[in-house]
Amino acid sequence: MAESSSSNGTQSSDANVQLTCFTEESHDVTLHFQIISLTKQIYIWIGCNSAKLGHLYAGAATRPNNTASVTSLLGGGADSTGAGIARRLVLRTGLNIILACNIPKNSPMLEALAERLLIQKLNSLGYSKDGQKRLSAVNAN
Repeated sequence: MAESSSSNGTQSSDANVQLTCFTEESHDVTLHFQIISLTKQIYIWIGCNSAKLGHLYAGAATRPNNTASVTSLLGGGADSTGAGIARRLVLRTGLNIILACNIPKNSPMLEALAERLLIQKLNSLGYSKDGQKRLSAVNAN
């Protein structure tokens, strides 16, 4: 198990926008996360040891096979780190995902750690496919 420490971060919300920020440290690497929830989409930034934007990807569910399509909006031609995370997040949440990611190439363990931490936070915020039903019910009240 990796040694890690976390800061809870901050949360802020408006009627249609929710902002969540948190930081996780593990093995001399600091991962910063920012999650901005908009109507039917989530913007996510993952920073590794710096506040650089990194490559920017957009992912969306495609019909009829319930797959996910991802495209690079900024950089990331040969780098598939962010594209893979974006694709899996679309499949897990059922929402459109905009992902900015500056995780270094050829760092599969770091990528897996970042994705695991992000999915844990998204689940705790109610952004899994099951959580969407829960979130919709809460927002309806």
